[in-house]
Amino acid sequence: MKVSKEKLRKLLVDPGHIKEEHFEQAQKRASAQGQDLREALIEKQLIKDSQLGHLIAEDFGFDYVNLRREKIEKEVLHLIPELVAANKGVIAFDQMKDYVGVGMTDPNDLKTINFIEKRTGQEVRAYYITPNDWKRALKLYKGSLKEKFSKLIESLEDDSISRNQRDELVIKMVDLLLEYGHYNKASDVHIEPMRKKVVVRFRIDGVMHKVLEFPKELHKLILSRIKVLARLRTDEHRRAQDGKLRFKVKSEAVDVRVSIVPITEGENVVMRLLSAKNRQFGLVDLGFSRSNLKKAKKAIKKPHGMVLVTGPTGSGKTTTLYSFLKLLNSAKVHISTIEDPVEYNIQGISQIQVDRQTDLTFAKGLRAIVRQDPDIIMVGEIRDKETAGIAVNSALTGHLVLSTLHTNNAATTLPRLLDMDVKPFLVASTVNIIIAQRLVRKLCKRCRQSYHLGQEGKKMFKEDKALKRALKNKRKKDPAKLTFYKGVGCEACGDTGYRGRTGIFEVLPISDKIKKMITQRASSGEILETAREEGMITMLEDGLEKSLNGETSLEEVLRSSQE
Repeated sequence: MKVSKEKLRKLLVDPGHIKEEHFEQAQKRASAQGQDLREALIEKQLIKDSQLGHLIAEDFGFDYVNLRREKIEKEVLHLIPELVAANKGVIAFDQMKDYVGVGMTDPNDLKTINFIEKRTGQEVRAYYITPNDWKRALKLYKGSLKEKFSKLIESLEDDSISRNQRDELVIKMVDLLLEYGHYNKASDVHIEPMRKKVVVRFRIDGVMHKVLEFPKELHKLILSRIKVLARLRTDEHRRAQDGKLRFKVKSEAVDVRVSIVPITEGENVVMRLLSAKNRQFGLVDLGFSRSNLKKAKKAIKKPHGMVLVTGPTGSGKTTTLYSFLKLLNSAKVHISTIEDPVEYNIQGISQIQVDRQTDLTFAKGLRAIVRQDPDIIMVGEIRDKETAGIAVNSALTGHLVLSTLHTNNAATTLPRLLDMDVKPFLVASTVNIIIAQRLVRKLCKRCRQSYHLGQEGKKMFKEDKALKRALKNKRKKDPAKLTFYKGVGCEACGDTGYRGRTGIFEVLPISDKIKKMITQRASSGEILETAREEGMITMLEDGLEKSLNGETSLEEVLRSSQE
């Protein structure tokens, strides 16, 4: 908010807070140094920053807050991204049930207020803050990852530091990577050794972002620290190792899956961040439509049978299974799982970790679980004939079995089970429902814009048979006139146009007609055709609906559904 020289003279000189000659001297100094007049007045100690803030706020009709008297919690501060705070002159300093308290150097900036309200889902109460208070509060973000890492490297290069001090600096480096990964909502932190340097990249919303480089000499130190935390062998450099660690950010515990693989230039590290707070496992939050949600809930409420979730690696299958477990988990049932690895610990559920060193495989673990006669069994993945056979027999003998498979769509799952030597009548008798899914990036609500496909888009829909059919089943409109959405890019989404992810699904309940087709060894194409006749919505159709609603872009849907 600009405060003119005339306005300041009226506020300070006329009431007698500052003498005329002192005001003129400060003005000349500000002009000569290209400085804001307010800063010059405060530097010359003609008036206190807080006093000036009170006077300006009162004159413009705003409430004033002195940020130096506020204790700003880190979680509240990060309600507004650092880039937005720096570019727009704003600081979140308080959060109540009904509103967020935001200090602004320009409380008239309604566009920024609207953005914060959309981002937080709460009303914004704007307060005037002085530029000095804002600059001081920005330091609470503690600078960028690159700046902080550079300072630690400089300290580490000091030959006079002790071994204990060196160890403490390395500990801070690793903590810094995990903390920044968490605050940026990264799903994975990659530490990749090159020939002369090491690159750190974050995977955010499924896309890799390069965030940092550091000298190759530091790689061994950081690697050793990660191995110690994950309880891995520090003297092993030729074999792949998997481990797990946990770190805390305020009151939140974040589990980290660690994978270390030897490559030509050293050892590559991937740390998957698993925050229970960020993933609440709600089926609606995952992106299930109302009709698909109804089908899924009906299937998991059956006392026995199989619920299968399919899709490629990283498509969110495990998250969907955990969502089902959350709904099913109660004191009335006994639930056991066999997973590789156990991603989230769920209270009230017996979870077993696959361990190849002790020969505890999916098949052996599942066989052991069945002997304990649980009501519900979750198998992380059906990978081989033995596991498939035990899972099917478990479902046949009164257990509800949840598991995942790697197939392209729902219909191809059925022939895949037959390929694993499961008898057709067993597949028909046990499988309740098959859910195929992919993850797509959600459009940033702040910068998304609508557009029409035009003639080029009409041609695309005409040439692509799957798109043409999906559109026919959804909305009988001219493709050229359809309204889709795209992300332009802004500071809120890091200029990507996307923020967060959601799922696109196809849910295939096994009807009597499809059961008969399975026993007759019908092809996946024939099963798909019948399923569509019975009302199944394909992933492409589900994605198309989400793109027409502005949840994601058409490009994202086409990319994901055609994987």
